[in-house]
Amino acid sequence: MSITLVGICGTNGSGKDSIGHIMAEQFGFLFISVTELLRDEARARGLPVERENLRMISAEWRREHGLGVLVDKAVEAYNNSDMKFEGLVMASLRNPGEVDRLHELGGKEIWTDADPKIRYDRIRTANRGRDEEDSKTYEEFLAEEEAEMHASGDKATLDMATVKGMSDIFITNDYADMESFAQAATAQLKTDLQLP
Repeated sequence: MSITLVGICGTNGSGKDSIGHIMAEQFGFLFISVTELLRDEARARGLPVERENLRMISAEWRREHGLGVLVDKAVEAYNNSDMKFEGLVMASLRNPGEVDRLHELGGKEIWTDADPKIRYDRIRTANRGRDEEDSKTYEEFLAEEEAEMHASGDKATLDMATVKGMSDIFITNDYADMESFAQAATAQLKTDLQLP
């Protein structure tokens, strides 16, 4: 069965989940947050839901099940769904092996970004229900991002700089409000992904 696949990657607070929700609401895609799969695993292990723990779990899964494991888990959830969707969109991919797997399956990768200060202010004022992750100083926020941008160990660790270079579509989210971003992103997604 052929699936229209889209992966979303980008920096923290840049609108990855927002793009996923736009694709679900406007274009009928199933949106799966692979980051939420990692949060669920952290909770199941009794670990604080912090970015460091999510990085550790994702690297562990990649070592055990292959670099594209998060893509495969999302596709499995799509295939097991009783509902009909126009495609599958998943966020947030942070390892080059995930983009390789997405491309191998015929998918497209979106990179979204925004000015770091805008993103920091956005996550501090948004009620995302991620207090443990979002209660950082600006300096901690930047340090965590830097830790995720470049591989810190073997191929199973995060390497978002390489992921960015592998992306097919780039969306900038410096918008002051969600409505403006949603309008611009919808138009760009429709064109770049050739959606009806």
